[in-house]
Amino acid sequence: MVASVSFISPRETLVKNMEYEVKKGVLRGKLKLVELKTKLKIKIAENAGFCFGVRRAIKLTEKTASKECKVYTLGPVIHNPQEVERLEKKGVKTLKDPKKVKSGSIILRTHGIPFSLYKKLEENKKIDVIDAACPFVKRAQDTVKRLSTDIKSKDKTIIVVGEKVHPEVIALVSYGNGKCVVVENVKAARKFKGSGDLNIVSQTTQTPENFNSIVKVLKKRYKTKVYNTICRATLDRQKVAEKLANNVDLMIVIGGKNSGNTTRLAQICSAKTKTYHIETADSVKEKWFKNIDSVGLTAGASTPDWIIKGIEVKIRELAAKVSS
Repeated sequence: MVASVSFISPRETLVKNMEYEVKKGVLRGKLKLVELKTKLKIKIAENAGFCFGVRRAIKLTEKTASKECKVYTLGPVIHNPQEVERLEKKGVKTLKDPKKVKSGSIILRTHGIPFSLYKKLEENKKIDVIDAACPFVKRAQDTVKRLSTDIKSKDKTIIVVGEKVHPEVIALVSYGNGKCVVVENVKAARKFKGSGDLNIVSQTTQTPENFNSIVKVLKKRYKTKVYNTICRATLDRQKVAEKLANNVDLMIVIGGKNSGNTTRLAQICSAKTKTYHIETADSVKEKWFKNIDSVGLTAGASTPDWIIKGIEVKIRELAAKVSS
């Protein structure tokens, strides 16, 4: 499902064009009427932008910052540099080392943190720990923890399908009591050598194609039990993006270059049509819109609405230039 913003005009039509300024996450507009002569269709994926877990984390962070002076996040609360910068202007500091915090509030990122670190923070009575981890990430952590302690699974290896260096995967592995092995792709699955049966879980933002391909390879050699912990919202976002990419000349995927789910959206779309993965409106180029009739927009789960809107407005301006 997509929402379409289209400029189709057999004659010159007066439409509203917005001169915009993005400041502190707010799109401020000064409207003026200009003549646009363009047939470019702009289609925006309905579920582009913040997912439930990210929206919840941002609200928790903003609420805490409005009440307290010392507010920290352990690593970026979400994988979007521009939104993190906006929060920093509200007084939220991003930390790498929690040992430097003597008092105040520490907000735990949407991706979760390693179990041992979580326990240490909880033991410090001078620090208020606010857990902003995505509920779907928490579900995956609980699954790994349960499998690692279940007497029926004591001899089973837990395969975590995901990126080894991603914060969510690092946290997931920490709940496995040493029983976890991370498998990133089919090639790694073929090289895997283990003894005994397997339990298989997933990083919440993996594609079903990668997850299922790895499961298929491992099932040929091991007795497996599969726990699909991919987030439903992630699946829906990927399906909509793929469908949209099949029906436009160009896709623009918006979100942090450090965002795993945004990167996978770009990979899915690029398999269907020409695709650009960008973070801000400054990256949009006029030449992209020459000799095309339609462009699709989607955005990762950590991309705020104000960035999406800024890019949409920039596309309108550049498309008008190309058509003039």
